[in-house]
Amino acid sequence: MTNDRIAQRCICCASIELDRSPAVLMPFVAKRVFGHEPVEITEEWGLRDLQQGMAYTLCASLQCQQCGVLFLDYRFSDQEMTQLYHGYRDERYNRERQYYEPNYGKASPHYEGRAEYVGDVENWLASRVPNNPSVLDWGGGSGLNTLFLGRSKLTHIYDISSVATVEGVEAVSLETIEQHQYDLVICSQVLEHVPYPHELLKQIAGALDEHTLLYLEVPNEVLIRENPGNKKLAGLKRHWHEHVNFFTEQSLRELVQYAGLQVHEIMNLDVNLGWRTGNLVGLIAKRIK
Repeated sequence: MTNDRIAQRCICCASIELDRSPAVLMPFVAKRVFGHEPVEITEEWGLRDLQQGMAYTLCASLQCQQCGVLFLDYRFSDQEMTQLYHGYRDERYNRERQYYEPNYGKASPHYEGRAEYVGDVENWLASRVPNNPSVLDWGGGSGLNTLFLGRSKLTHIYDISSVATVEGVEAVSLETIEQHQYDLVICSQVLEHVPYPHELLKQIAGALDEHTLLYLEVPNEVLIRENPGNKKLAGLKRHWHEHVNFFTEQSLRELVQYAGLQVHEIMNLDVNLGWRTGNLVGLIAKRIK
C-alpha cells in the first residue's frame, strides 16, 4: 500500500473505489499542520473571478465503496503530525485551540481524570491476560488511561506528543521496545488520528510475539453509527478535525488482516465521557502463527 500525500486508495483495504465530496479542514488543524489561517476575501483584493467571503483550507471527504471507511484526503507527514500533537492538551495546546474553538475548554476538565469506561475494557480483557501483565501503550500520551495502570508489572508508553507521563509509567523509544516482550500491547483512540494506519499496525506487529495480545480501540463515530452500511457518507462529512479516519467494523477488520494480524474478538461499548456520551469499537488481535 503506497503512502500517498493525497489519498488515491482506501487506507484500510487499498481499494481504488472511492466516493469523494468537498470539505474544509478546521482552522486549528490547518494552522498547526500547514500554517494556514482563515482569511476574508474582500473587494480590496481585486480578484475579478473569485467571490468575496471567508476562505478556509479546502480538502475532500473520501469513502471506500468496498469496506466503508470514511476519511480525509490529506495524509499528514511525520513532521506535520508532530506539529499537530506536540504538547497535546497542555497549556499552550489548549490556549491555541481555544483561540479557534472557544468552547473547547469546557471539555478540558474531563481530560484531566481517568476515563470511567477504562474499567469496563479492563474487565473484558482481564481473563485474557496475566494478572500482572507487562503492557505497552502505543500512542498512550501520559498513560492516564492506559489499561491495568497500577496493576501491571511493567507499563511502557510510546508517543509522539512528548507530554509528561503519570506515576508508574515509563516513556520509551522504539529501540527499548525491541528489547522487551509484552503480554498486552494497546493502541487505543489512536488509529483515527494517523495518516497511514496500515503502516502503524505493521510497525506495532513488530512488538508482538506469538503470545502477545493486541487491543485496538477506535470511536464508533456518530455519522457511521447512525448510518450503518451507508456508502454515501462523503457528502455528509463537510469538515475534518483531528479524527481523520472514521472506521466501520468491516474496515477495521480488513485493516487488521491487511497488516498480517488475525482478529480474535470484537466488541461495542457505550461510554460516558463526561461532557457527552459515545460508543467505541474494541478489537483483540494477535500475530498469525
